[in-house]
Amino acid sequence: MEAIAALADPTRRQLVDLLSHGELAAGELAGRFPVSRPAISRHLRVLREAGLVTSRGEGRRRLYALDPRPLRELDEWLEPYRDLWAQRLDALDTEIARGRRARQGGDPR
Repeated sequence: MEAIAALADPTRRQLVDLLSHGELAAGELAGRFPVSRPAISRHLRVLREAGLVTSRGEGRRRLYALDPRPLRELDEWLEPYRDLWAQRLDALDTEIARGRRARQGGDPR
């Protein structure tokens, strides 16, 4: 579950989001953030060590791509909790509907 720790940082989440659209060079990624290139390089290293991204050299460029496997593992781990949230959101929806009916003069039950 190294992916959870790696994704705790908002910059790394943004990097993953950018890479979800396709492979990008390190320089292209760094150019999209208001931090130094070495800082982005460190973030990419953390993502790579967590298995979330892969890298390959192409000439002088280093290209990064998203590896979705750790995200699938995280998704599978979260699955049992979805029902819990779905039930709570359904209950919230019911309460909102009751409030609307009450404001409109309908039956508050």
